[in-house]
Amino acid sequence: MTDFTTGGRATVRDVLVDAERRLERAGVPSPSVDASELVAFALGTTRTRLFLHDRLDPDQRVRVEQLITQRLNRVPLQHITGTAPFRRLVVSVGPGVFIPRPETELVAEAAIRALGEAPDDQRIAVDLCAGSGVIALSLATEVPGSSVTAVELDDGAVGWMRANVTAHQSLIEAAGSRLDVVHADAVSVSQDELSPLRGLCVVVACNPPYIPLGMVPGEPEVRDHEPRIALYGGEDGMDLVRGILTTAGDLLRSGGRLVIEHADVQGPAGSRGGVPGVVADSRDVDGRPLFRDVVDRTDFNGRPRFTVATRT
Repeated sequence: MTDFTTGGRATVRDVLVDAERRLERAGVPSPSVDASELVAFALGTTRTRLFLHDRLDPDQRVRVEQLITQRLNRVPLQHITGTAPFRRLVVSVGPGVFIPRPETELVAEAAIRALGEAPDDQRIAVDLCAGSGVIALSLATEVPGSSVTAVELDDGAVGWMRANVTAHQSLIEAAGSRLDVVHADAVSVSQDELSPLRGLCVVVACNPPYIPLGMVPGEPEVRDHEPRIALYGGEDGMDLVRGILTTAGDLLRSGGRLVIEHADVQGPAGSRGGVPGVVADSRDVDGRPLFRDVVDRTDFNGRPRFTVATRT
């Protein structure tokens, strides 16, 4: 008897081919990867171990159909599976927290290298606008003996971050590190909650909201599902960036490193007022430059993606 709910497809291969075709027709990015991830999730396995499975039972076929339908409606893959990979980690994500992107792994890499170059007793770092906590977690787990503080303002994101820190506590402890979560505004935190760290940090990393208010993302996954507070940075996208530069200037010791992500159009090839220029032009209360050696870096596609600068 044919099961019309799933089109009579019972093998993993047939289900994968059908799912990929449907996702591709709907304009879903990476339809092959998404189809594999969703089928694997329905089977309680991983994408790399799907080859060990041949047929799906009726319940699994119904489950796959439910998951594919969600993705066809452009619910983010990570919201469906509840997890997102980031470097060596897998973190929990869902509605209310920004989904970490592969490009941000390069931001974490630059911050990890800078923190790892510091003497063992000086490895102090802060992750501003920390979201799910992936940069802070990467620093704490990959740089032994580090002391990391993750700062996030949004209530929902803080909940996800605390859960991720708890889930990875054994890795943090194995590295001999410490990770503290601070529920606060990244623009004012150096004056209040993090005042004891002023002038002591070796690294300040940040993936701030940087989309201008008038530029609504075209991707439904971003436009309809990401929290607005994690996306928009004021009229020109730079409101949070300017405040964060002051915070970073307060927290960093002389020679400390700022690593801050931005949109590709906000790099050196972008319009006037891009992030590298704003960083280079930032001043302390006495009018002295906050940063020197301002360099912009590219992402996996060769697009301007983040700025690295050294505290004067």
